[in-house]
Amino acid sequence: MSVVLLATVLLSVVIGLSLGLLGGGGSILTVPILTYVAGLDAKQAIAASLFVVGVTSAVSVIDHARKGRVKWRTGLIFGAAGMAGAFGGGLLGGHIPGTILMIAFALMMVATSIAMIRGRKNKTITTHDGELPIVKVIVEGLVVGLVTGLVGAGGGFLVVPALALLGGLSMPIAVGTSLVVIAMKSFAGLAGYLTTVTLDWGLVGAVTAAAVLGSLIGSRLAGRIPEAALRKGFGIFVLVMGVFVLIQELPAPWGTALAVTAGVLAVAAAACWFFLPRCPLRTPLNRRTAEAH
Repeated sequence: MSVVLLATVLLSVVIGLSLGLLGGGGSILTVPILTYVAGLDAKQAIAASLFVVGVTSAVSVIDHARKGRVKWRTGLIFGAAGMAGAFGGGLLGGHIPGTILMIAFALMMVATSIAMIRGRKNKTITTHDGELPIVKVIVEGLVVGLVTGLVGAGGGFLVVPALALLGGLSMPIAVGTSLVVIAMKSFAGLAGYLTTVTLDWGLVGAVTAAAVLGSLIGSRLAGRIPEAALRKGFGIFVLVMGVFVLIQELPAPWGTALAVTAGVLAVAAAACWFFLPRCPLRTPLNRRTAEAH
């Protein structure tokens, strides 16, 4: 096994950990790993990520279903609508330049990371564990599916907010149901990409096996780590990766300027966190902790 393949497989375990712990984030990690570590071009990486995440989600949903955390009617209808959108997005993505897809993907990562770091602002939202209205599910499924198929991202971290924040499902139910949707949309998006992209199935199989292993580990760790701390830490990680992808893909002057800006902001954030007692970066987390007690 080459060093590149070994590094790719080991990093792929993190893909499964993300899905097992958070119910999403697989493609956000898979695409950069396959692009910058395994050396695939953007379209191959996006197509491969859809297979990896689809299989991993299908395996992960089994445990959630056993624990009653899956709303099958909502999940299947959302997934069916998402499949239609994802297939169209996959067809469209196959004809868009790889650089544009990667920039769109990076912007998706940045937007996702900011939402994760900020967390839910409306703490008084009423949640339930029932099925959602069919029309709302279909509309949301089409929109989320189109984004997923187009850039290979936005599975769990668009589905979970759609089910939890817009639909009102409790977080455990939203996460479990999202895995059904992610699996269905991923395979539909893959079908669209396979009309124009050829994959190395040996590599894809190895990455998938590692991701499935990570998902099993993640499902065992779920509940042992505070959700707010986990999401904030993972959000920062995704933000760093998104900025890295933008630096790699943007033309020289813009990429260099972004790198310098990101470096300055990172140093400023670190100085605020470690040296200022009333740093605003820590205030929300501290306030939530105090409220919890």
